[in-house]
Amino acid sequence: MDNLIANATVSVIFSLLGFVLLFVGYKVLDLLTPTKLSDSIFAQGNMAAAVLAGSFIIGLALIIAQAVS
Repeated sequence: MDNLIANATVSVIFSLLGFVLLFVGYKVLDLLTPTKLSDSIFAQGNMAAAVLAGSFIIGLALIIAQAVS
């Protein structure tokens, strides 16, 4: 039972670490683009910005998942 709790705790910590790294990575991408990505995607309906942000998030998530595991 103690092993289960320890493993669950470690899983939660790594999940939070991955989420924080993903959020920071997205903010860095947002700073590197000339406009705010969220405004381009939601207010203007820019599909290219949505594809850029989505592909960046997927790629970064794969890298973070491999680094954390």
